[in-house]
Amino acid sequence: MAVLAPASRPAAPVPRRKRPARVLSDRRTRFGLLNAAPVVLYLLILFVYPIFSTLMLSLKDQAGGFTLHWYADAFRGANLEILFTTLRISAETSLISLVVGFVLASAICRLKPLWAGLAMLVVVVPHFISALVRTYGWIILLGDNGVVNNALTDTHFPGAPFQLLYNEIGVVIGTTAVMLPYTVLLLYAVMKGIDRRLLAAAASMGAGKITIFRRVYVPLVAPGLVNAGVLCFILCLGYYLTPALMGGEKQTMVASLIDEQVMKQNQWNGASALGIILLLLTFAGLILLRLLKSAGEAYRNRGTAS
Repeated sequence: MAVLAPASRPAAPVPRRKRPARVLSDRRTRFGLLNAAPVVLYLLILFVYPIFSTLMLSLKDQAGGFTLHWYADAFRGANLEILFTTLRISAETSLISLVVGFVLASAICRLKPLWAGLAMLVVVVPHFISALVRTYGWIILLGDNGVVNNALTDTHFPGAPFQLLYNEIGVVIGTTAVMLPYTVLLLYAVMKGIDRRLLAAAASMGAGKITIFRRVYVPLVAPGLVNAGVLCFILCLGYYLTPALMGGEKQTMVASLIDEQVMKQNQWNGASALGIILLLLTFAGLILLRLLKSAGEAYRNRGTAS
């Protein structure tokens, strides 16, 4: 008896793309575009247009012609040194903020809800005070006759008093104090979301505290560490007030250089080029964040598969 081969199923028809006229004829689409129009117009006027104007200004010479002179000038001499100083101080601030924020967030996570709320209040409330007031507060604390040096001198600490202002130490202390609330909030949210049963399971399998911390806890907190670090770095790149008040000539950052070129030299083209460079560095940080997230997800998926 012959066996009949199963009839092949007809291929599913490929859906045709709707033409723009058909899409616009849909009432829901027209209503959605109408609602989105004010938001798009708002973004175009307040974000896209200023950035585009700054870009065009950075590409013009004194006569109004096209030039790359301002970008070349930003990457040589004193301007290049200021750019490296900005990157270095931003990296130092991000690293110290991560270390201190990690310790604070871990300690707060172990408190009872009431005490944890009070501790977070202590961390966050100073952020709502004017940055100018906080900066002058640090100047009073770290001055030659400030509270910190007087306390160290009274206790006969070796080397006291220290020069804690108008140098890189003062700038990093001030910027770290500004960025710390962001770090603590991000890390606290990540740490509270960790399933503690994973740590208990690792302990039940014979893992020690150091092994649990290194192999279980840190990988779970790693996304928060990356987010907090990149956020602090990006915010520090364009920060102006604290470095200008607590730093010296060798701690001039790009934001202070832009202010000098605009207010004292009336050099808007060069300041625009520096602003675009900061914007590109911000985009580079966001791209790096995306790549690190993708790499972390791939690493976790590979570990799960194995």
